[in-house]
Formats: sequence, structure tokens, C-alpha cells
Amino acid sequence: MSGREFFTTRTVTEALTGFRPTHRTAVETVPLSAALHRVPAANVLAPHHLPGFARSTVDGFAVRAADTYGASDGLPSYLDLLGAVRMGTEPTVAVRPGGCVAMPTGGVLPNGADAVVMVEFTAETMPGTIEVTRPVAPGGGLVRADDDVAAGAALVPGGRPLRAPDLGLLAAAGVVSVPVHARPRVSIISTGDEVVPPETAALRPGQVRDATASALAGLVLDAGGEPVIAGIVSDEPGALKDELATVLPSADLVVVSAGSSVGARDETAGAVAAVGEVWCHGLAIKPGKPTLLAECGGIPVVGLPGNPLSALVVFGQIGVPLLWRLSGCETPPPRPTTRARLSRNLASAAGRLDVVQVTVRDGVAEPLFGPSALLSVLTRADGYVLVPEPATGLDGGAEVEVTLYA
Repeated sequence: MSGREFFTTRTVTEALTGFRPTHRTAVETVPLSAALHRVPAANVLAPHHLPGFARSTVDGFAVRAADTYGASDGLPSYLDLLGAVRMGTEPTVAVRPGGCVAMPTGGVLPNGADAVVMVEFTAETMPGTIEVTRPVAPGGGLVRADDDVAAGAALVPGGRPLRAPDLGLLAAAGVVSVPVHARPRVSIISTGDEVVPPETAALRPGQVRDATASALAGLVLDAGGEPVIAGIVSDEPGALKDELATVLPSADLVVVSAGSSVGARDETAGAVAAVGEVWCHGLAIKPGKPTLLAECGGIPVVGLPGNPLSALVVFGQIGVPLLWRLSGCETPPPRPTTRARLSRNLASAAGRLDVVQVTVRDGVAEPLFGPSALLSVLTRADGYVLVPEPATGLDGGAEVEVTLYA
């Protein structure tokens, strides 16, 4: 060991609020078919009112609401049936006092009507006469031309990933393509003389297959990014610096797996400092303290611990929110959660965020423990529990929020 120590150690809260690179991905226009989960670069405005015309929301009869006031089962109102509205066509008949027009759900409201009474509260007592047994207020049973969205108002907001209903609203407005931020391109660099490609059939003593890069690529894809596995860099001095110079020009984010600790062979901090500025070296998080955050020519760089479990935990807490910000989304989409009772006490240290893997069975969260080199701890977990930075632990039996893995 060289005696080097962590410097500029920060809490996770400080990292999430303070490490905010200004780089954002470029803007591109995509069709609706490719827009799900993409982040609009700005509000998408309605070119016209939606739905564009007053329409019925029920099957029934278009009426003047005043003609139904006081109607009841014992004292119904009687209206003359003046005609009917056909779907997809403009009405050819108007509603006059004392009259009504038959309406299908979604039909255009005829002139003179200000409400639609549901068919369940009507009866045709004789040909051409409709009996109404319930009053309806003006605006009842219909939507106005701009009730969904007014012309010029935002159909969908910028900076929030598009969801399936958003695509439907855009389609209803005739918007068939959307300017969105490009998917962040994430270069993943693995380091270490002991690390070999996953396809290596037989390992020599001391060698390990690169598991972290594939798992990180999955997290990147899940957060809407494009992973680029740059390969494995040796521990030779200068090798990582050269690789950074190669990948930075085409990357929106660079992730270096391993090499961020304080051992004599850990070169990430020195290589990054040579081409950029280190924001912090060390996070108050367990697992994952040896984490580095930096900017190199405006491009964020995340140096992760060498142990796979630690690397994936840290990237989930820091890298994923950063990835969403790069794509124009300041508030990442919420992850699914559930409430459960903690099966046992969890100790922690004040000022440190603990990320504890758990299984959830019958409403009970059971912590999983194991060395941070073991990926099987993560594969067995249903989710994780956070022990907040100010806390010194959580009591067994306490109700906790479990963030679930999709």
C-alpha cells in the first residue's frame, strides 16, 4: 500500500445535489413509435383544442338542461325526440326548447344543447316522446371542445420521460414526432490485469471474468442510455489515461469499473485528474466508499469500486440519476416500492448511507449479507432498504420502504 488516502469524501446527498454536470445530450426528432420513455427537450404544445368539439361522454339524449329541472320518477319531464346524431358526422338537427336528440357516446353535441342525459334515466313512452326521470346540470354528460387540452397549452411537459398515455394524447392532437434528448452514450471501461473477457473459457489462477461491465450495461439500458463496453485496460501506468482520451470525445458519460480505491495499483484518480477535475474521491456509502466523481472536458466520469456488488449499488444510487439528468430529466422516474417489516436490527454509522439488500416474503423484509465481491447477494435480493445518513440504524420490526428490482 502506498499510504494514499481518500480525499474530498462526500455524502450521497451532497453528491446528488452538488455534482451536477451541465452536459446534456443532443436533441433529435423521433416518431411516436420510438418515443416511449424518451425525454422531450421542451414542452410539446397543442396545435388546436382537444377534443376539438363538444362531445357526449354517455349514450343518451342531448337536451337543454333547463328542460330537465325537477324531473323525477314520479314527475318526469317529457321531451320531443327531434332526431339522432350519427358517429363521425356533424349533427343535422338542433335542440330546441322542449326537444331532445338521441346521442351515442363520442357523438358531436348538436346546437342548442348544453347537456346529455343518460339513457338509463329515460324511456320512450310513445313514438317521438322521451320521458326523463332525472335532472341534468349544464355541462353534464359531455366534454367541451377544449376540456382535454386548450390550443397552445402543453400536451406533455419537457424534461419528463414519455409514458404510454402521453403518446396517446400526442396522437390525438396529430403530433406524430417529438424532439427528444438523444439517449446518453455511456462508455464502460473495466480495469485490472486480473480481469479477462466473459468469453474466456478457462481461467488461470488469479483471473476473474469481467462481470461488472455486463451488469452495468444492463443498468444503463434500463435507464434509457446506450452502453458501449470499451473493454479492459491493464494496470500499466498511463494506459487508463490513454483510454480516457480515446472514449471521452464520443461519450456522454464514462464509467470506470475498479481502480478507484487507494491501493498502489489503483490508477483511476490519477488518470482522471490528468485530463479533468475530480469532484470527490470517496462516498459515505456502504457498500461503495471508494467511488470517484469527476468532469473531464465537461463529460462526467464515475469511478466505481472493483467489487461487483459495490459497483452496481453505487451506480444505482449515483449513476442512474446522473444518466437521467444527462438526457434532460432532472427528476428520475420513481422506482417501484413496497412496505414491509424489518426482520432484524440493522446497525449503521451516522453520516453514511447504507444500502441493504433484502428479500421480501409475506410482508417481511429479510436482510441479505455477504462480501461485496459476491454478485449472488444481488441476484437473490428482491430489492433494498436504505438506512438514511443521519440514522445509526433501524430497529427490527420497524416498517420500512423497500425499493424493488424490476
